[in-house]
Amino acid sequence: MQMMQRSVVGQRPVAGSRRSLVVANVAEVTRPAVSTNGKHRAGVPEGTPIVTPQDLPSRPRRNRRSESFRASVREVNVSPANFILPIFIHEESDKNVPIPSMPGINRLAFGKNVIDYVSEARSYGVNQVVVFPKTPDHLKTCTAEEAFNKNGLSQRTIRLLKDTFPDLEVYTDVALDPYNSDGHDGIVSDAGVILNDETIEYLCRQAVSQAEAGADVVSPSDMMDGRVGAIRRALDREGFTNVSIMSYTAKYASAYYGPFRDALASAPKPGQAHRRIPPNKKTYQMDPANYREAIREAKADEAEGADIMMVKPGMPYLDVVRLLRETSPLPVAVYHVSGEYAMLKAAAERGWLNEKDAVLEAMTCFRRAGADLILTYYGIEASKWLAAEK
Repeated sequence: MQMMQRSVVGQRPVAGSRRSLVVANVAEVTRPAVSTNGKHRAGVPEGTPIVTPQDLPSRPRRNRRSESFRASVREVNVSPANFILPIFIHEESDKNVPIPSMPGINRLAFGKNVIDYVSEARSYGVNQVVVFPKTPDHLKTCTAEEAFNKNGLSQRTIRLLKDTFPDLEVYTDVALDPYNSDGHDGIVSDAGVILNDETIEYLCRQAVSQAEAGADVVSPSDMMDGRVGAIRRALDREGFTNVSIMSYTAKYASAYYGPFRDALASAPKPGQAHRRIPPNKKTYQMDPANYREAIREAKADEAEGADIMMVKPGMPYLDVVRLLRETSPLPVAVYHVSGEYAMLKAAAERGWLNEKDAVLEAMTCFRRAGADLILTYYGIEASKWLAAEK
């Protein structure tokens, strides 16, 4: 093979070189003619070169020339109808309790404070919420029976919301960790194994109790194998054929959940002498390195009767959102999780980011990747910003 020799401007490349197959003279091809007659065009900085316009049949910038035109050809749009607002509930006092790692977010005191917060969200067009109760420690057990207490905090909150706002879409969380003294989504054996099938029995009871309270959508976030099908059968058996299931299909064992676990005090607890408690949730939540595995989870959830599939977390997993969008006809949700929220808040507080622009860009990216629904703590703020733009 002949070595390719570097050409000099104004000379032809050496015969046989790869460059000679493409262009004869780099200067002639890449440099438009420039005037040096000293003339200056009005409206541009002095010293701007006067050139012959390039012969370009396609100029993509023509479609970006004004906000009106950009809006008319925009491929995706974000609206409050896309948002599901997570709400944390407590009843340890009649005051809202700020969550330090999530500036601007509170545990809402059960009752009027919950109604006021949801009323504000609805005033900006957000008409979907997901309920997360903070269970008092004295009600937590290793088997988490409080999860299906018909008069539990979650169930009472659902009834309160549906009685006050009959057209509000109320989603729930189906998992044992808020009620489990071990801090796991399932029942933990003494050997430190998260029991799959035994956990599912209680998840079914939990989902049915939520449906009885008036939930529109139950959302299993536990990542036990086969739980979607079991919950679907349990709901149908009890007559709740119209209650939907939003499955946490691709929920990763992520480092971005820390502030959420602060909000509910639901992190895994240390083990004891006679019991091993896994320090993380890696035996049931997905490995962040895995992409193809999401297809397996999606196929299973769809076959078992899921109505919506979710990816969690959000921004670091946009490739997985797109994967589910392209492989399933079901609606796709994405969870803009607490760690993502906290990072944006921290950067904005330090003046490192324009919070509004960064948040709305994130929401747009979720939609562009293929998400129909976005669970976000920015639900109210983002909706206010969208309304102001209009």
